[in-house]
Formats: sequence, C-alpha cells, structure tokens
Amino acid sequence: YRNHYPLVPAARENALLNPGNGSVSRLCCEPTVALAVLEDWLAPYAASGQLQILREHRVHAADVDGKRVRAVTVQSLRSGETQVLSGDYFIDATELGDVLPLAGAEWLTGAESRSQTNELHAAEKADLANQQAFTMCFAVEHIAGSDHTIERPRDYLFWRDFVPQLTPPWPGKLLDLTYTQPRSGQPKELGFDPTGAPVGGTLNLWMYRRIIDRSLFEPGHFAGDISLINWPQNDYLLGNLIQDTHLATNNHAASSSAVRLTADEAALKVAEHIDRAKQLSLSLLYWLQTEVPRRDGGAGFPGLKLRPDLMGTEDGLAKMPYVRESRRIQAEFTILEEHVGREQLSQITGKPAAEVRAAQFADSVGVGSYSIDLHPSSRGDNYIDFQTASFQIPLGALLPVRLDNLLPACKNIGTTHLTSGCYRLHPVEWGIGEAAGALASFAIEQKCLPREVRSQLLPDFQRVLTDQGVEMTWPNP
Repeated sequence: YRNHYPLVPAARENALLNPGNGSVSRLCCEPTVALAVLEDWLAPYAASGQLQILREHRVHAADVDGKRVRAVTVQSLRSGETQVLSGDYFIDATELGDVLPLAGAEWLTGAESRSQTNELHAAEKADLANQQAFTMCFAVEHIAGSDHTIERPRDYLFWRDFVPQLTPPWPGKLLDLTYTQPRSGQPKELGFDPTGAPVGGTLNLWMYRRIIDRSLFEPGHFAGDISLINWPQNDYLLGNLIQDTHLATNNHAASSSAVRLTADEAALKVAEHIDRAKQLSLSLLYWLQTEVPRRDGGAGFPGLKLRPDLMGTEDGLAKMPYVRESRRIQAEFTILEEHVGREQLSQITGKPAAEVRAAQFADSVGVGSYSIDLHPSSRGDNYIDFQTASFQIPLGALLPVRLDNLLPACKNIGTTHLTSGCYRLHPVEWGIGEAAGALASFAIEQKCLPREVRSQLLPDFQRVLTDQGVEMTWPNP
C-alpha cells in the first residue's frame, strides 16, 4: 500500500497500517493485494524454473506403494486434462484434506464422543457428519446516494424466512441483526450501518471485516469503504463439503450408518450445497440492500455495491468456500482439549483457569493463540466457544500414523473436532505449513523419514526452524 496507493500522510507514516481498519484483524486488506504480495514472493522461483504453479487444478488421484505416495494426479478445472506429479514428498495444503482419502491415509472427520477423547466439551455421541458451517464470502462497497440493488436471488424467500434449528436455540431468523453470542450462548443484537454512523454501542458489522477505509487514502481514490462479508448471517449449515465420511478410518460408533455415495454422487451433493450457500450470501446482500432496519426508521442500503473484481469471479462471490473444518489425519500424536482448553486444564491442575499453561510439547514446531471457536454445525450444534491458553504446534500432530511421505500443512493435522477450532486459524495454519515444508526439506537432506526426525533428530530440526525465525515457545505463556 505504501508503494502503490495514495495514502494520506498519517496512514503512510503508520508502521502498523491496517488498510481497512477492520476490527477483526490488525491487517484487513483487499484479497487482490494479498494475492499480489504472495505472487511477488514466488515470482523469482517461478521465473527460475524452481517452482511451477498450476492454477485451477484439483487433486484427482494418487499412486501409492505401501507406505509411500509415489505420485499424485491433478486435473485442470478448465480443460479436464490430467497431469501426474511425482516427488519424494507430498504436502496436502488443500482446504478439505483432499489428498488423504485418495492416498489411503488414515483420517477422520466430524465430532468425536467424550468416551473417545475424554474432552470436557465433547459430545456424548460421535458423529462423522457433524461439521461446521462453511461460508461463501463476498466484498461490497458502499456508495451513498446510489442504487446497486441486485436482482432478487432465486432462493431469497427461503433464506429470508429461514430459522436455524440449533441447540441451544438460535434467537430467530438467520437474516437478522440478532444472533447467538458464541461465548454466552445468549441472544445478542448487532448493528449495521455502512455510513459509519453510531449503531448504539454494539458491534457495527460493516466495520468488522472492513478491508478499505477510504479515509486512509487521498480523497476521491475510493468511492466508498469496502467490507468483506463473512458473518454469522451467511454461514451455511444445511450440508457438508465432505461427503465421503463412510471412508473415514476413525472407528466412530456412527461410521456404520454413514451414507455411502459414489464419487460422482458426492460431487453433485457438494455442488448443490455450494450453490445453496451462494444463494444464501446473495440473499443476505439483497436483504441488506432492501430490508435491514436503519436507525432512521427506514430499511435497506441500496448503495451497497457488489465488487466481483476483488473476488476474481463473475458472480461476485469468492472462488472457493471459506472452510472451517477439514478431514484430519490420524496422527502419531493427537491434540486434545486437555492440552489447550483453560477449563479442562484448570480441572486437571487445580489452578484457576486464568493461570493455567497449555501443554508444553518437547517436539514443538510453532505456536498459536486463539479460543476454541466452533461455528454452528450441520447437525444442529450452535456455537461452541471457550478459552484456550496460548499453545504450541507439536510435530507429532503432523505425522500420519502409517504413510511415510505425506504431510498435512493446514487444518488437516492431528486435532479433534474441538481442538481444530483453535488450530484452524490462518496464522496457525501458516505456521503448520512452514513446519511441514521445512520438515520435508530436512528429511530429504538428512536422508531420513519425518517420523525419524521426531525420534532421532529433533534438536537439529528445531535449530533449523529457529534459524529461520520460527517461534516454538511463548515467552510469557
């Protein structure tokens, strides 16, 4: 932004510039800018031939020999043509852990039972299909005095009147400014005003994920503020993106009753849910443009303008769903609530919850800090949200129980349904990906297996991470 945007002097001098001044993060920016930064980082390696980026491809198949993946086949979403990729190591950074079933890895999904994990907040009964809502995000600009109202979405009447069936109960219609406060479980009213006017002392959803605050830029550069819409109101919870739960190898009590779909049937079901989720997001936009209550007694903000250019799509919605829950490897070590959750740690240690420390892992390869934050689920759970202590990323959670050269790189590590709620956050995923890449490189250099790194070469590997600036402990946990 400093190099290419006309910032006002105060913004240019701000070392901690937040282009959107969104309240959700210290860095709220246009996704196109974030993409440009990533591409800049990768450009030297792509130009030199060390890196090949295949855009708009999906994982199609895997060739496995015993404990090793020999090759992965990817397919172009445009042409349908396939390409075989071979290598010493394969790192699964897909949003849903798509490589795991294709490679025959041991994996799980959904919610474990309390008897399986001994987790304080676990469900009484395991459920493979109990997965968190996903969201089709979009960006909108507000231009006062204009009318950018979209055509009424196909499913608008359904979503306008939809009341989620959840436990504890959702307070009313989904398209409403009252929602369930995640921590208390009680109804809470939110505000919405894209003009920036006061909303009565509550959170203004417009400011929550605002990615452009036009006051930070020279007058006239932006016609209005821009906000990313990823709210409780467009969380889709009527179905899952993972439809092959019958292939899971987690020995859930519910696995015998899992619906068995063919690959084609599963793909159609996923496409149906994505389409309905898109309709929900468009319905939310139309409701904001036409029906959301205004503080002046009127309804709607027709000046809300969909920004497809920022999403890189024709319909203005994100290219992919925002996924909160993935397939998870069965790992050499599984992170449980007792390792990170303040309440359960308090019960174990006898210390006040505010004073407990998360489990200290000798094989730490990174750190993270976020509450366990589960959004409403497809099986009717309302928010599950509770405090954690600042935690570490154990190397054992990155090691599949059987396969030697397949590594997870994001929310597909060895967590449970509950602990995935704090390890799924983007900064933690970034740390997991860094560790997975460094682990593969180190194993190649040392001519050993990743699990041997953990058992025999751990100090050497951790020294490599330290030299690269990776933090593995919290200075003041």
